[in-house]
Amino acid sequence: MLRSVRHPSGIVESRRPVSRNDVASATETSASGSGGSGSTGKRWLQRQIAIWSRWLHIYLSLISFGAILFFSITGLTLNHPDWFFSESTRTLEGSVRREWLHLPQAPPENWDETDYGHEVDRLAVVEYLRTEHGLSGRMSEFLSFQDECEVTFQGPGYAATARIRRDDGSYSLNVVSNDLISILNDLHKGRHTGAEWSLVIDISAVISSIVAITGLILVFFLKLHRKLRLSLAVVGTLLILWMIRIAINQASTGL
Repeated sequence: MLRSVRHPSGIVESRRPVSRNDVASATETSASGSGGSGSTGKRWLQRQIAIWSRWLHIYLSLISFGAILFFSITGLTLNHPDWFFSESTRTLEGSVRREWLHLPQAPPENWDETDYGHEVDRLAVVEYLRTEHGLSGRMSEFLSFQDECEVTFQGPGYAATARIRRDDGSYSLNVVSNDLISILNDLHKGRHTGAEWSLVIDISAVISSIVAITGLILVFFLKLHRKLRLSLAVVGTLLILWMIRIAINQASTGL
């Protein structure tokens, strides 16, 4: 759509608004250099790289905004657990049915005489503890010895351990619950969170990597302050590599 512009000299000039194609053409010109040098195929490829890098950088940044912000904030709280740390511990007692701990089962082949799991109804014991005490988290460990059993439930910011005597079925249950910040910190680490949250971490890592790479690619298509921007990227990368080396050396020497 043309637009008329009157100059002070009285000359009327027709202009059209800047379109998206004009922006793409400007990007192409910046990438290929002055005078339209280079082949048509090379210019087309550079133009496509610029367009797709810009598209991916913008929209993946928006999609992953919440994830990037979450992992950034919890990275800070994870590094300073003393800022918000709060923990509550409960010790409970009870008993389970003795027959659950003495099933008439023959030991498996090549039995090492240390694991008595074949004599214990693990499902019955676990479901009873969950129902009786409202335990949450995933059952991460169930150890069966000659004299006792040890059952552990774990989740983000949560742990419960029951020690059960096999002679009479009595047990002592220790439940440790942390505050919301500790739960979020465990989510950041992917600790006791399950396959679903592990997938969220993987997807967030991939998207963040693509956002960083496309951001660097876009710098090559912006002539203004290009050297300064590339210098900042190089300095930042070298700085983090240097800090990683220092951290590894300190860990290896115990300083």
